[in-house]
Amino acid sequence: MGYGYWSYAPYVTVAEKKAKAAKKLAALKKKQNVNPVIIQGHTLARTWWGKAWNQNLERYADYDYRLDRGRSYVRQGAVLDLRIEAGAIKSLVQGSRTAPYAITVSIKKLDKNTWQRVSTECAGMLESLPELLSGKFPKPLGDIFMRKDSGLFPAPKEITFTCSCPDWADMCKHVAATLYGIGARLDSNPAIFFALRGVDTGDLVSRSVATHAENMLEKAARKSARVITSDNLSSVFGIDFAEGGGTTLTDNPPKKKKPAAGGVAASNQVIKNQKLTRSIESKSPSVKKTGIKQKTKTVKTAKKKIS
Repeated sequence: MGYGYWSYAPYVTVAEKKAKAAKKLAALKKKQNVNPVIIQGHTLARTWWGKAWNQNLERYADYDYRLDRGRSYVRQGAVLDLRIEAGAIKSLVQGSRTAPYAITVSIKKLDKNTWQRVSTECAGMLESLPELLSGKFPKPLGDIFMRKDSGLFPAPKEITFTCSCPDWADMCKHVAATLYGIGARLDSNPAIFFALRGVDTGDLVSRSVATHAENMLEKAARKSARVITSDNLSSVFGIDFAEGGGTTLTDNPPKKKKPAAGGVAASNQVIKNQKLTRSIESKSPSVKKTGIKQKTKTVKTAKKKIS
């Protein structure tokens, strides 16, 4: 049934659109392998990469007037098949007609100079590939990735598309639904984003990790310079610090003071007199009473004997 020149298609409820898309998807599955975009709940994307992709689309006025219809289509399950390869996306989107429309989206590879600049700016800010893909990295790093026209995300001039529908608009709702489908797909596999842009995540991470390691070593070196060296410890305590953190007694321990005049015999005599004095003081009450005077007298006696 056709429509007049000024006529509009009859209104179809959201429930009817979902039912139609589900029916068509079931029929397609019998004929071919398909990868539909299934949105759980109202949120189109839940991860950092999925949300960032959608935000990038929405900040360009070139797409603004068609994105709203695209969001409705993807929520209704109209994206029956979505396949993403390096720089190219192909999809089937159910519209008002019986057969789904075929969409092709091409995304240019990231400019080498842009990639070099982003990689340099990110140096030292990433610690691992899982951190990158999970989106759990410092906010300044996300700001670098999301920088308009000079970050990792494509600008409208880097995206071209075609659709088999008769819509005359530059971007039809079927293409918009496909682009939102990419955001949803990034939730489950963020690595797809780097394949689309034709860049190597390993290069970005390895360069950042290397810089991070160099910074850590430099800090460790500065800290070590403020710590007393093993040579200084050896001279102070008479201990040699062996390799691996162990210690050994030094061959040149600190020299002991020479005994007083009279030799070893005189020193031994002094020690005996001191022991005798302590023994007498502990046993004799009279000695305890005299205290310091008695002790001084005993020491003087000992000196006379030595001399």
